[in-house]
Parts: sequence; C-alpha cells; structure tokens
Amino acid sequence: MTIASQQGPQTILDRFAKLNWGVINILVILALIGVAMHFSVSSGAWTDMPLTHGLRFALLISVVLIAAVFSKVQNFWMELAYPLYGGALLLLIAVEVAGATRMGATRWLDIGPISLQPSELMKVAIVLALARYYHQLDPRRAGTVLWVIPPFLMIAAPVALVMHQPDLGTALMILFAGVTVMFLGGLLWRIIAAGAIVAVGGAIFAYTNILHDYQRDRVNVFLGITDDPLGAGYHVLQSKIAIGSAGLFGRGYLQGSQAQLDFLPEKHTDFIFTMIVEEFGLVGGGIVLGLFGALLWLTMQVAMNARSLFSKLTAAGVAATLACYVFINTAMVIGLVPVVGIPLPIISFGGTAMTTLLAGYAVVLSIDLHKERF
Repeated sequence: MTIASQQGPQTILDRFAKLNWGVINILVILALIGVAMHFSVSSGAWTDMPLTHGLRFALLISVVLIAAVFSKVQNFWMELAYPLYGGALLLLIAVEVAGATRMGATRWLDIGPISLQPSELMKVAIVLALARYYHQLDPRRAGTVLWVIPPFLMIAAPVALVMHQPDLGTALMILFAGVTVMFLGGLLWRIIAAGAIVAVGGAIFAYTNILHDYQRDRVNVFLGITDDPLGAGYHVLQSKIAIGSAGLFGRGYLQGSQAQLDFLPEKHTDFIFTMIVEEFGLVGGGIVLGLFGALLWLTMQVAMNARSLFSKLTAAGVAATLACYVFINTAMVIGLVPVVGIPLPIISFGGTAMTTLLAGYAVVLSIDLHKERF
C-alpha cells in the first residue's frame, strides 16, 4: 500500500470520487420515490408538497456531501460528540421550560423564525456521544456495572425528557440507538437481561402512570383490549383496508381509493408506506423495503470496515436508527406495533426526520471516505 493510499484521497475531486456512491444513490432513489408519492398525495398536482420535499432533499444531500468531503472522523466528529449531546440535552430542558405546544404536545422551540425540535437532534447526538465514550474507555471496563452507569444516564435523561413532551416514538428510537451502541461497545449479556427485566417493569409502570390517554388508547387497540374503529383504531383500520385490497401490483399510480378519497389519515407522513403498497402492491412495497435493506447493509459494511471503535460504533448506531425508523413505521401501518408517529425516512414529508437521518449519513460517508486512516 502506498503512502498516498494510507493517507486517503488527497484532492477534493479524489474525495468526491471515492465517496460511497452506493449509499448516496439509494438515498436519492428513496427521495425521488418520496417526491412521486407526494405528487400522488396532491392528486397529481405540483403543489408545495412534492416540490418542497425534492428541494429540501437536494439542499440537505448537498450539505451532507460537503460535510463528508471536508470533515475527518477523528478530529471533527469525535470532538463534536460531547458538545452536541450537551447542547441537545440543554435544548430538551429548554423545551420543558419554554417549549411551543402544538397538537397537544410540547416538542418545539421557537427561536425567531426558526422552529427547532431538539429531540431529533438527540437521535444523532446520543450515537456520537456513546461512541466517543466507548472509544475512550478501557475495553476491560466496558462490561462492568460501574462503567455502565454513565452511558445509562446519558440515555435515560433524554428519553425521560422526550417521553414527557410526550413523544413515545422518538423516545423509543433514542433508547434503541443508545442500547445498540452500548451492546456493541461491550455490554455483558447478564446486564442486558437485567435491563430487559427492568424495561418490562418500566413499560407496565409507564402504561399505568405516565402515558397520556390517547397513547394508552392506541396501546389498548393494539392489544385488542378495546375496539375503536372510529377513534384510536381508525388509522390502522384504514391502512389495513388499503394494503389488503392492493394485491400483487396495486391499484395503479394515483388510483388508490383509500388515499385519493381521503379515508387514509396522515398519508403524507406516518402512513405513506400504506399509500405505496395500495398504488404499487406487494411488489412496490417489497422494492422500497429492499432499498432500505440495501442501505442498511451498506451502512453496516462501513461499520465493519472502519478501523477505530468510534467509527465502528457511530456507523452501527446510524444503521440502528435507520432500522428502527423503517421497522416501527412499516410494522405500525399493518398493526404489528401501536401507532407512535414515526415517519418513513427520506420518503415521508417533513424536514426533521430527513435532516436527522442525513446528518447521520454525513458521518457515515465521512467514516467510509477516511477508512484507511480511521
């Protein structure tokens, strides 16, 4: 191996050429699917929704490419990890004090013309912070109880704050990403088993004492305790009707009855996968899931090929976040999990989830670009 190859790509053009274009191309295809579906949501009109979605992605992916090319893993993302986590945690506390309430939830901070949702920032921050913690920790201490306490508190604090907003879906995503990094960092199985027991007890306590009435109603419908087809169960019922009537190839583009006649709620965000299946059938839904599967595989390849523990854990944490997004959203629309308001990344309308995931992929692309060094 030459000295130049050990140091990684040198010129800007070299760096662009050596970016992981497999990852980038899949992200672009998913965004184009999103534009097409928002065109369908708009009944075949180029309204603000498809245009905004496309322009937002174009802007964000440009920032991602620039960040990946001009940043280096060890001396940028690692140094950013703790300040980003601390800033996100302070913003979550600020939401409790002076947050803006919309649709019954206090999740936003209005700073002049900017509306910020700090819980989305925490999805990336928790992965970077825990990756740095385990990178700098003696591997012999990674599985001991004493050294599990700091990462546990790092996860528990934002999860509790986000649950209080309330935002159960985002809290679960922060928890899953954090626990994944802890597990890969060397968490022992006996501690995982103890944590699972505590989690079950915590879930029961949350159901009886913490969840809001509408959240409890959704859980009750999911468990079959109650049947509310015109209330808490309406979303999933309409989704099942749309998916069940789609067949192998669907009803055709712009021809989905449940979506086009507005029986399907939140078809541009949480239930956009239902709309894809209704219009393009099992084949269309399978292609979309295949694209996400390929993106997940490529992300894990980056994690496995990285040299430093920080890079490995960060890429794996981003992969876990992606997997959590896709699993919860697709399971939610067919009634396998309660409705918790998780969008389908890159495809669903909305800037927060797209920004969060693409920020993670800026780090992943940077890790892959400099894998010879880090």
